[in-house]
Amino acid sequence: MLINLDFTQLSEMTTLPLPDIVWRLMFWYFGWLPIAVVSIWGALQLWLYYRQNLYAAKQKTIVLAIDIPQNNVQSLRAVENLFAYIHGAQKTPNLIEKWWEGLYQPSFSFEIVAIDGYIQFLVVAPAQFKDFVETAIYSQYPDAEISEVEDYVSDAPDSYPDKDYDLWGSEFLLTANQALPIRVYKEFEHQFGEPETLYRDPMASLMDLMSSLKKGEQLWYQIIVKPTGFEWVKTFEKESGRIIGDKPGPTLFSVVSGHVTDIFSAGMGKELEPPKKPEPPSMMNLRPRQKKQIEGIQNKINKIGFEAKIRMIYLAKKEMMNKPKVVNGFVGYMKQFAANDMNGFKPDAPKTATSTAYFQAEARANVRKNKIMRAYKWRSSWLGRVPFLLSNEELATIWHFPIDAVVKAPLVQRAAARRVEPPMRLPVGESRPTVNYESIFNDEEVSFPPNVEKQSPQTKSSFEDFLSEEKERPKVQRDQAPDNLPFV
Repeated sequence: MLINLDFTQLSEMTTLPLPDIVWRLMFWYFGWLPIAVVSIWGALQLWLYYRQNLYAAKQKTIVLAIDIPQNNVQSLRAVENLFAYIHGAQKTPNLIEKWWEGLYQPSFSFEIVAIDGYIQFLVVAPAQFKDFVETAIYSQYPDAEISEVEDYVSDAPDSYPDKDYDLWGSEFLLTANQALPIRVYKEFEHQFGEPETLYRDPMASLMDLMSSLKKGEQLWYQIIVKPTGFEWVKTFEKESGRIIGDKPGPTLFSVVSGHVTDIFSAGMGKELEPPKKPEPPSMMNLRPRQKKQIEGIQNKINKIGFEAKIRMIYLAKKEMMNKPKVVNGFVGYMKQFAANDMNGFKPDAPKTATSTAYFQAEARANVRKNKIMRAYKWRSSWLGRVPFLLSNEELATIWHFPIDAVVKAPLVQRAAARRVEPPMRLPVGESRPTVNYESIFNDEEVSFPPNVEKQSPQTKSSFEDFLSEEKERPKVQRDQAPDNLPFV
């Protein structure tokens, strides 16, 4: 069988001017190729979005309220370990799970909410991870109390402007490259004062701000975290190499252009110079700022990474709105984690913050209010800005239970009592007689176990006096917490 190849068009094309040759190659013969690639990619993304929406509609979330005991002395390393445990939910779906079932990586929302001055720590998670989250918390805080509660956001208006309420909200972004770490909790330690106060908890300012809210004011603080793989490590290492001065490896374009340059140089009679070997970068030639940045990146690489997104909403009745105090106070809290030579947080003024100016400022502000409220209520990791990467150490710095030795926040919800184990030498058994304690204060004779001495009249009398004083002591009255505060 003979195969005839027709090169007539190619031979004709050689007689055309150069612009016509480029036009035919780029747009006539192969111009359809990039359009086809983009169309196929777009169709695949639409299909994936459709399947993931179907999967998301079947998922249920739960809201867990966490009350920790009084006199919490656990260090922030416990919360760092908590986030490391949460990373165990990370899973990479296979092709069938991703493209047919719509399976995607679930996210968790760690929140702090203050309503009328009462503060509650919350974790919002998929319902199938309830036991998983409780285990993560109990492993670090055995005396904590965890309760499933109603979602507090359901009472807030969905659309704005609203006749009764107004809000200010924003996402918070990093001020520099995500490879650079923020100021972590270890940098808040100092060497002055009592041993229990060597750590100056940055949470103190937020707890004080939330406790000062009046009736009709609410402050919501949300951190969406999604466990991620370890692909980001190579990206961070490239950023570290860029700071050091490592030159990137040769690309295909640079190799081809280099050969073309050599050919033209040889044709013009120029001698080719041997390629110079680049000098390896040295840490001795770096500035102190660059050394600190490289060390910070390496420390962050050694930790566990999460895709994170931070939102804040200040919701209040219009007559109670106090933006200069609450909004600026929260921004000040986030500024504590900033370092000019490293990283920090800033409000997303250009896109999601509900402060606008110039053309149709009020209408655009209302659009942003509706968007930030919808994204917050959905605990969405898709809506809004692109997530950035934070380590479990950074997350523990910006979300943790306050340390009572340095944070005085009386309206933080606490566990009712500390649960302790019975002493090892406590006599227990079926043969032990039951004592009627009411008869202790009567004249009747009471039988005690052989190893327990009878109570003396002097002890009995002093105990009776103590009980009588307790009954006569006036009870301290305090305001009742609001009904929509998510705690039991």
